Amino acid sequence: MVGRNRKALHQYEILDTYEAGIVLKGPEVKSLRAGQVAFRDAFAKVEDGEVWLYSLHIAPYAQANRANLDSDRKRKLLLNRSEIRRLSAKAAEKGLTLVPLDVYFRRGNAKLTLGLGKGRQLHDKREKLKRATQDMEARRAVARYK
Repeated sequence: MVGRNRKALHQYEILDTYEAGIVLKGPEVKSLRAGQVAFRDAFAKVEDGEVWLYSLHIAPYAQANRANLDSDRKRKLLLNRSEIRRLSAKAAEKGLTLVPLDVYFRRGNAKLTLGLGKGRQLHDKREKLKRATQDMEARRAVARYK
């Protein structure tokens, strides 16, 4: 696991997840292996039958001087054609967006978990926090009783 978008799980209700490969260039792979990734405002979009990832910040690799690329450039995601069709149909629905959740390496290839999410309202976020607090208190009470 290289990086996780914890804020996305708070801001979105994730309905479905997909695993996608990321097309990286040059020293981005080394920078990603070093854990230099930030998800702040990252999202994905289906354009012309391809899925593109926007605003995923991969910091420039320190030892690669002129080979570094723009750290916030758009990157292509690799998915099956049927998955892309399904994603574009679901993302066209009102209020659904594609949110990157995790970045990791599997067998030497950079992978991204892409979530299909629906934005939460403020009262939904409060309700989720209240439910989590109640569950935690219940677990503590059971542990004290044992």
